[in-house]
Amino acid sequence: MSGLDIAPDKMQPKAFAFDAEHDARANVIIAKYPDAKKQSAVMPLLDLAQRQHGGWIPRAAIEMIADRLEMPSIRVWEVATFYTMYFLAPKGQHKVQVCTTTPCWLRGSDDVVKACKDHLGIGFGQVTEDGKFSLHEVECLGACVNAPMIQIDDDYYEDLDAASTTRILEAFAKGETPEHGPQNGRRGSEPAKA
Repeated sequence: MSGLDIAPDKMQPKAFAFDAEHDARANVIIAKYPDAKKQSAVMPLLDLAQRQHGGWIPRAAIEMIADRLEMPSIRVWEVATFYTMYFLAPKGQHKVQVCTTTPCWLRGSDDVVKACKDHLGIGFGQVTEDGKFSLHEVECLGACVNAPMIQIDDDYYEDLDAASTTRILEAFAKGETPEHGPQNGRRGSEPAKA
């Protein structure tokens, strides 16, 4: 898989529009910005489109967002292709994003990566045969104090090792949602007990 994974034409809808719920949310978001700066709403609108469209953003949604924010579509594409939180093709039901940036790497992200690959049986950029999981390598997720960490869907799982990573993936496979946050007994980002 290439770094820029875009769904093939046969999967792309001809048009995209927000449904009533997402349209109302988009209006609230856009209203937060002065009219001359409404392009600043591009990131939350991409997120809304992705949530409405089953976890990925089709080309038609990018064009619709560009029109709605009165900006060139290339600018929306630049945002959608830069940030790892946006997907331009279908992915697994649960998106497992593993941070491998320096702080996580120094604290053992290689063990977390190995646990994910071993347990799921896939590599980065791949989806499990049952479509339940996709595995992604990402840059810093901004929780370095609790490294190493992964993000699954909208939740962060921090202070991981191979065993805790495997337990989390097993829980998701059973349809459970394990407690997110630190997995080593810490509360938040308080100092680790000696």
